[in-house]
Amino acid sequence: MKLSSDIAAIVTGAGSGLGAAVASRLASAGVKVALFDKDTQKGLAQAEAIGGLFVEVDVSDATSVATAITAARQAHGQERLVINCAGIAPAAKTVSRGNAHDAGLFEAVIAINLIGSYFVASQSAAGMASLEPLTDDGERGLIINTASVAAFDGQVGQTAYAASKAGIAGLTLPMARDLADKGIRVMAIAPGIFGTPMVTAFPQEVQDALASQIPFPARLGEPDEFAALVQHIAENRMLNGETIRLDGAIRMPPR
Repeated sequence: MKLSSDIAAIVTGAGSGLGAAVASRLASAGVKVALFDKDTQKGLAQAEAIGGLFVEVDVSDATSVATAITAARQAHGQERLVINCAGIAPAAKTVSRGNAHDAGLFEAVIAINLIGSYFVASQSAAGMASLEPLTDDGERGLIINTASVAAFDGQVGQTAYAASKAGIAGLTLPMARDLADKGIRVMAIAPGIFGTPMVTAFPQEVQDALASQIPFPARLGEPDEFAALVQHIAENRMLNGETIRLDGAIRMPPR
């Protein structure tokens, strides 16, 4: 898929972090970007900065997703590119101080990270399937979901987060197979430790300790490096049905 002004995209979690970097890179390539986020202030600011459209949405609510997608299509036309970056990462052990993991917290993580990604992907794919192919081999669209190295190396306190991201990795191949006859590719990226607002808010010594765990390059990943991989996936049609680790060769220790 050649990125240009002929392409419309939806990016969730686009108000900050990885989503903001993706939205910015796509906009720089001329793509019409709809930025989905629950944080209105951050979403509006990022949309204004890149000339995109902000739509407030709760990805865990299928009706909210449908309303947001309709708004994006009214402004930009049918999207051919969806990148799901919305997510939360609270930490809680299975049992802590004699208490079981909070059920509501577990449900919220799964609802936003996994179910929310599926709502956006499936509803968007239904629209993509109606489009004319872009290429001789029939490509109509692309969905990229965000997993995490926690899907494979979940640490202490990450049961909910790791489960949600393992779900993203697990649905990648069957979704790609579901949509293959419609010319829609499905990929996932599993980032390691990146310099997102959640991490850069830590004290510098904590950030340095995290970076020192990464074999090479021994630093935090830059959000634009994630966005660069999104662009490469879009432009390389043979990438389909796979989860790519983007992590500097880190394998997370238990803690």
